[in-house]
Amino acid sequence: MKAKITATARYLPKRTLSNFDLEKMVDTTDEWIRSRTGIENRHIVAEGEATSDMGTQIAKQLLARSEKSAEDIDLILVATSTPDFPVVSTAALVQDKIGAANAWGFDIVAACTGFVYAMEIGSKMVESGQYKNVIVIGADTMSSIIDYTDRNTCIIFGDGGGGVLLEPSENEHGILDSILYTDGSGSKYLTVPAGGSLHPASIDTIEKKMHYVYQDGKMVYKFAVKNMAKVSKQILDKNGLKGEDIKLFIPHQANKRIIDAAAERCGLHNDQVFVNVNRYGNTTAGTIPLAIDEAVEMNLLAEGDLLLLAAFGGGFTWGSMLIRWGNVS
Repeated sequence: MKAKITATARYLPKRTLSNFDLEKMVDTTDEWIRSRTGIENRHIVAEGEATSDMGTQIAKQLLARSEKSAEDIDLILVATSTPDFPVVSTAALVQDKIGAANAWGFDIVAACTGFVYAMEIGSKMVESGQYKNVIVIGADTMSSIIDYTDRNTCIIFGDGGGGVLLEPSENEHGILDSILYTDGSGSKYLTVPAGGSLHPASIDTIEKKMHYVYQDGKMVYKFAVKNMAKVSKQILDKNGLKGEDIKLFIPHQANKRIIDAAAERCGLHNDQVFVNVNRYGNTTAGTIPLAIDEAVEMNLLAEGDLLLLAAFGGGFTWGSMLIRWGNVS
């Protein structure tokens, strides 16, 4: 038995933040941002809007599109680095807000690779035979941990996310394979230094802006280019495939240059690579599921097509996933 995607959904806050808006906030220009990242625009939550609110909207769409009731859901997984609270999981909040009385759930913290990690967990739950309807969400409210006076980070990130419903598949459609990695030695290069048990919130951590994202851009870029490209090629080789066999490649949308490097390593042409980083920026765990739903809306995937996913994130975390596409609501 395999786990297959049977419904997709996405959510983006209404408010937007363009490069021209950022020109008024920090020492940067639209041309500088586009040339280095490919980003032109990003979405930002409204006041009082949190990750669970986005996750709830995504879950409700999945229920409507799959014609399932909330009571049909067995498990809810939320990949996020920006939970509403440090203790209560975002998955629990989504479960309550949609009334999924028969579901349990938890969060996965793996930064930008979080959704791929969550898909691996969700697929194994389905393959076990114990769970029939699993919601997997990737969403982040990055604006809540970004210092908008720091040019190195504020130009990159946006808010948003997406999700899928996983169900059992008894044919060749579904999640075929995955390769996942973690290297904790990279944690110092991309992190939020305070807010955890090591540096609890204090006047000192607030004054030092330790609750915002810190990134060593050069180190992260170097590691991401190498490893996202490598793991994308690795899963193709493992399954005896070439770039021409892939219908669509959906990489984590962090930086257009990183995406191009991974595509080139796999021998993929531009029409095989899905890119929306220009419109949304880096929504962290939200980029891949958001892109999957857009690809479905654009009819870019047909039954039997091979879909390749790849991501890289803080931790360091990275991985790839191969999916044989089936019918989707």
